Amino acid sequence: MKKLNGIHHVTAITSQAEKIYDFFTYVLGMRLVKKTVNQDDIDTYHLFFADDMGSPGTDMTFFDFKNAAKAQKGSDEIARTAFRVPSDEALNYWLKRLDHYRVKHTGIKTLFGHNIIYFEDFDAQAYALVSDQNNKGIKPGIPWKKGPVPDAFAIYGLGPIFLNIRDLNKISDVLIDILGMRLIQTEKPYYLFEMGEGGHGGRVVVKHTPDLKRGVQGAGAIHHVAFRIDDKKSLDAWTDYLDKLGAPNSGYVDRFYFKSLYTKLYPHILFEFATEGPGFIDDQESYDTLGETLALPPAFRDQKTYIKSVVRAIDTKRSDKIIKKEYFNHE
Repeated sequence: MKKLNGIHHVTAITSQAEKIYDFFTYVLGMRLVKKTVNQDDIDTYHLFFADDMGSPGTDMTFFDFKNAAKAQKGSDEIARTAFRVPSDEALNYWLKRLDHYRVKHTGIKTLFGHNIIYFEDFDAQAYALVSDQNNKGIKPGIPWKKGPVPDAFAIYGLGPIFLNIRDLNKISDVLIDILGMRLIQTEKPYYLFEMGEGGHGGRVVVKHTPDLKRGVQGAGAIHHVAFRIDDKKSLDAWTDYLDKLGAPNSGYVDRFYFKSLYTKLYPHILFEFATEGPGFIDDQESYDTLGETLALPPAFRDQKTYIKSVVRAIDTKRSDKIIKKEYFNHE
């Protein structure tokens, strides 16, 4: 069995592409590195927010399915996305930032020995900010250099990912026996699993929620989580492995920005395996203009006129703007 290198990305559902762009760009200070469409539903935007370079392990992406109903939160779902920040001092900065932008949050809590802030957006999409102070393992990415958050406090990676689960034994079997993760700590009802080199960028937090109704996806819910694998060879090995287990899977899917494989190893939860590259800097966009144009993989470029007619134009140009760093008395 090939190893997992950590969390690759999280994909969620938003009620409005424009609002999620503003929230991630100007409140969270993450860089839009690709404005494209859902390759399985080209009438729908797919927005990728990440670090300065669009590094694997740093990006959260959004679909804005038309007329999506509001999500019903519950069990047997990917429940929350956490973002890594450098230190406990960074969390103190984020308290001021979230208050300034009137973002609902819990204040600083602790989980598994690390300080954390839970918060949500306009869709009640659930997030967390976790301090990397004393964290070891998978390296983070690079803060968005031209974003509004000072580098010392900025989001620079994903993790951990939170699951709400009714059948604790079954998810443990999936994470440990099939995916090769390790159970490293317990604070009931939370169970901490780790993959690869470990640390926040390779962790999954399972919350045992046997009494909750099953969640229903919609605006404000997470669609799937992807795990990092090396390359196409690794992806083929995982495909063979899942086939031998009799596990349902998509087989090889070329997403252009990375290669993918999808599977449901636990009911109603979609896991993806995604390769480390090739990444978001491509023949259509340079580093300087990432996310500023409607970018399409080669397989969809002959449909660009149609796609432009059905997705709303969103102004995401930032290369001609100066976005000031906001300190909130943390100079």
